[in-house]
Amino acid sequence: MSPEAYNAFCASLPATHHVVQWGGADVWKVGEKVFALARPQEDGEMAVSFKCSPMAYDILKEQPGLRPAPYLASRGMKWIQWLSGESMPDDALQDYLRESHRLVAAGLTKRVRAELGLG
Repeated sequence: MSPEAYNAFCASLPATHHVVQWGGADVWKVGEKVFALARPQEDGEMAVSFKCSPMAYDILKEQPGLRPAPYLASRGMKWIQWLSGESMPDDALQDYLRESHRLVAAGLTKRVRAELGLG
């Protein structure tokens, strides 16, 4: 997934905003909570990290081209890092980014969800 495709897709999700932080990573948030982050790799593709369910984490971490997200997974969080389309094409990655957004939004308070129009 190209940086342009990643940023365009994340921007299309409701109530999101983009920041560049942590050494130049493209970080996407819903409210003030991160749901996706990406850095360019040497081959020009993005290394994209996203939150997932415990079951998805257990399955995805064993797949080629995917791994537990550095730092986040080592802290016990269920985050996966996508490194290539080897086992997950861009459209499947978009589905996981959409689910990450949903999971993170669901963890926001009712008040914040209402303020963001997430009902």
